[in-house]
Amino acid sequence: VQLQASGGGLVQAGGSLRLSCAASGRTFSRYDVAWFRQDPGKEREFVAAIRWNNNRPTYADSFEGRFTISRDTAKVTAFLQMNSLKPEDTAVYFCAARSGGILSTLRHDSAYAYWGQGTQVTVSS
Repeated sequence: VQLQASGGGLVQAGGSLRLSCAASGRTFSRYDVAWFRQDPGKEREFVAAIRWNNNRPTYADSFEGRFTISRDTAKVTAFLQMNSLKPEDTAVYFCAARSGGILSTLRHDSAYAYWGQGTQVTVSS
């Protein structure tokens, strides 16, 4: 499956952005989908994931309550709604997908075989 991330941009602190991750080649129907982010010089950081079998979301603690991960019913696009953005949220955001996998590895970037190209999010103070 090929992934295309979009929706990044420049926003003021307190603002919102909605990132999209479009699948091509096949649907997400049996794929867990996740969002990660990365600052230059830092390790890639888990943001959120949604499981294919029950649509249950999982968030890193830093984002719970501010970010919402979802997918459309056709399961060809996943979304990350980001509210109350802070300057420290500035990063390149990547979507990723995996065909199944155990719950304990949901937050691990090494567990995902498919990656989008990343979309830049910049939050100004």
